[in-house]
Amino acid sequence: MPLPPVTRSLSAKLLVLTVLFVLLAEVLIYTPSIARYRLTYLEERLAAAHLAALSVEATPDMMVAMELQNELLAHVGAHAVELIRPDSRVYMLSRSMPPTVDAVFDLRATMAPRLAADAFMALAQSRDRVIRVIGPSPKDPAFQVEMVIDERPMIRAMVDFSGRILALSVAISLIAAVLVFVSLTRLLVRPMRRLTEGLVAIRRDPDGTPPFQPSARTDEIGVAERELADMQATIRSALRQRERLAALGTAVAKINHDLRAILSTAALLSERLAESADPEVRRVTPRLMASIDRAVELCGQTMTYTRDGLLPLARAEVPLRPLVEEAGAAALAVLRPDALRPDGERAELRWDNRVPEGLTVRADAAQLSRALVNLGRNAAQAGAGAVTVTARERADGGLVLLVADDGPGLPPRARENLFQPFAGSARAGGIGLGLAIAREVLRAHGGDLRLAESTAAGTVFALELPPEAMAGAGMARLGELPTSDSPIPD
Repeated sequence: MPLPPVTRSLSAKLLVLTVLFVLLAEVLIYTPSIARYRLTYLEERLAAAHLAALSVEATPDMMVAMELQNELLAHVGAHAVELIRPDSRVYMLSRSMPPTVDAVFDLRATMAPRLAADAFMALAQSRDRVIRVIGPSPKDPAFQVEMVIDERPMIRAMVDFSGRILALSVAISLIAAVLVFVSLTRLLVRPMRRLTEGLVAIRRDPDGTPPFQPSARTDEIGVAERELADMQATIRSALRQRERLAALGTAVAKINHDLRAILSTAALLSERLAESADPEVRRVTPRLMASIDRAVELCGQTMTYTRDGLLPLARAEVPLRPLVEEAGAAALAVLRPDALRPDGERAELRWDNRVPEGLTVRADAAQLSRALVNLGRNAAQAGAGAVTVTARERADGGLVLLVADDGPGLPPRARENLFQPFAGSARAGGIGLGLAIAREVLRAHGGDLRLAESTAAGTVFALELPPEAMAGAGMARLGELPTSDSPIPD
């Protein structure tokens, strides 16, 4: 899988996101800034209007010539000015023909949201308006000033201010983006790219890629680098072990084929020994036949286990009681009439099917029967004389099949590696594949197989099926089953 091009790389995304976020921050800052700029502009005009109106008080007869009024109003940038003193005296300057007022703005009790709204409305104006502004004088709040001005000069000043803000925002965003980009590239992007290249190389050639060398970083990137190096070493070790096991498996398969042929010949010859006139020969012949059968079974199970791989399931609605009954018959059928238990007695098995009629599950009948047969055969070979199969409802709506025998129980060594192939056998000469295969069957169905109980009075295995395995008819019968969070019988 090739690495993405530069335009779609993590570095490019970081650069674009940084610029966008800085511009977004500047936009959020621009709103109160432009509102404050408009307020400051109007307050400056009010202060100038205050000073202009005070000139009326300096005249002898409190009258100002029209020429001087026009000059004062031009200095303020207004058409008319009124100054109201605390003693209610009014000083007024006005042109001879003041224009009609289009809007009135009172700055005495205006909140910040209103100031922002007025600023954006002013920027959106397409026509020249004349506005009246009322507010306290910045020179002396005791004075109230009213003035009539053109809005267009203020809008031009606001546009110029917005341009300066935009230029500053772009400059700040570019500088911040470059700094963040360089920092993140050195701290994150380059190490991540190195990790990605290492992963891609390991995927393409797990065994031929040079070992990944982690850096001395102690942060999360350093941990990821060291974990990748350990993973590569583990994969290499597993691949080498798999190659050795594959070669060993090929050799075992060839040996197994020849060994089964040899054992088949030995079995035929051993059957003739049973007809010998020597009583001692006839006495030991069943033991010899049992040993040969175990050797043939070992070869057959080994070949089946290595050939099966992942279990393909053919799910269908299966009546559970007939399936358990057939599994019991199959478990009895695999026991030879002369098969022996560990104590030397002939192996016999009584199969007690207590699963209720009408209980249906959605499962692979052949595979589920295979798991039950393996459990029954293991019980008989371990010394059990009876196997009882019952059903219980799980707390989550699933089903538990309890397979209980009256054997001597499992020794501690067998419990430690109970479901490990070639390691979990409970009897001498066994290979421990029966339970391993049975657990694979249950897990393939979404459930599990576990040891519920094992004492001197017997052993109980729990075959757990999930709620999804219960068919419609099976769900109807679940209400009639005993319910327990634990599959261990009372």
